[in-house]
Order: sequence, then C-alpha cells, then structure tokens
Amino acid sequence: MPNGRAVLLAAALLTGSLAHAQPASAPASRSVALSGSMGDRALLIIDGTPRTLAPGASYQGIKLITLANGDAQVEIDGKRALLHLGVPVNLSGATRAGAGTQIVLTAGSGGHFMTSGSINGKVVDFLVDTGATNVSLSQAEADRLGLDYRKGRRGMVQTANGIVPINFVHLDRLRIGDVEVYDVEATVAPAQMNFVLLGNSFLTRFQMKRENDTMTLVKRL
Repeated sequence: MPNGRAVLLAAALLTGSLAHAQPASAPASRSVALSGSMGDRALLIIDGTPRTLAPGASYQGIKLITLANGDAQVEIDGKRALLHLGVPVNLSGATRAGAGTQIVLTAGSGGHFMTSGSINGKVVDFLVDTGATNVSLSQAEADRLGLDYRKGRRGMVQTANGIVPINFVHLDRLRIGDVEVYDVEATVAPAQMNFVLLGNSFLTRFQMKRENDTMTLVKRL
C-alpha cells in the first residue's frame, strides 16, 4: 500500500499543480505614485488603481505617513519613501531616478500646455512658454522654493508693463513625470505669476512635436 505522502504527490501531479516541475514565475512589477490630494488625504495610484489614504492608513502594504507641501511620505515593507507628484516609485523601494526620456502634454483651456512637476524636489505648476528665453518664476515662488536668487546676476527685461529687473539663477533639478534635467538657467522677476513659465532653457533640451492638442517632448541624447 502506498503511504499517505505518495498519494498526495500523485494527486498533485494529476491536477497539474506540479506540472512540468517549473519554478514559479517572478511576481509582476508593482508601483505607487502620488497623483494629487483631497484635503488631508493623498490620492495614490497603486498598481494602476486609484486609492485615497489618510495619514496612518494602509493599503496592500503601503502606509501613508505624512502629506505636506505637495509630497507624500509612505512606508513600504518597513522602508520609507518620499513621493513627488506624478513620479512613480517601485514597491521594491527603488525610485525611478528621472531616467525617462519623453514628456507628453495635453492642451488645456485656451490651448495652453500646463503640467505639474518639481524644482529641486519641490512641487510646482508649469506653463509651457515657447517665447520665453529661460524658465521664469516669480520672486514669491523663488522664495517658497528656497532659491538664493538675490545673489545671482542681475538684468533687465521688457514686459507688457514696461522694463523690470530680474535675477538669473541656476536650478539644480527640474523634473516632469519621470524626466529630469539638471542645471537649468532661470530668471526670477518681481511680477506675480500663477505658473512657472517653462521656457527655452528647458525646452531646447528636447525635440518638440505638436499634433493638435498634444505636445510631445523627447529628450535629446
């Protein structure tokens, strides 16, 4: 009479549980990204599925620690990671280090191309301006980002309101999605602006293609 172990093994083989004796396939890659916020809750995209979490709440092994200044800190398998708006993070804990090469933008109201991104790791709102020589931001935004623009080279620029003084600065990192560029020249002006103008000091690093309401920027190698 066969023993109990032999019977169980035979049953497993018959049902296909051990068919071909192949090793188990590697688990599919998983990711999490911050896509926005609703009050004190973060809107996370976990494996492609939207999920709203409050600080302290968890979902599928991801715990939201804090939500502040447009960033979310999460804990994954005991390790903490900082999520920037729209930047995916692998659930293994490894961040996609800005190695992307393509940005796709869709025109909003008035035909303008707007998007969120970050400067030196802090979230900002961009407006594409192909007529601007440099990335341009207001003094208020520069102060919020901690840019020491007052020590930068000074200049003057003609605007619709006349000639105004500006300061030149260099941005260490400018990021949109998973595309990051470094050492970008920018100007800081006293004017009030709702957006950071994404000028040619950034745009010329890409090949630009526009079709109807879609603009595609492909990073130059």
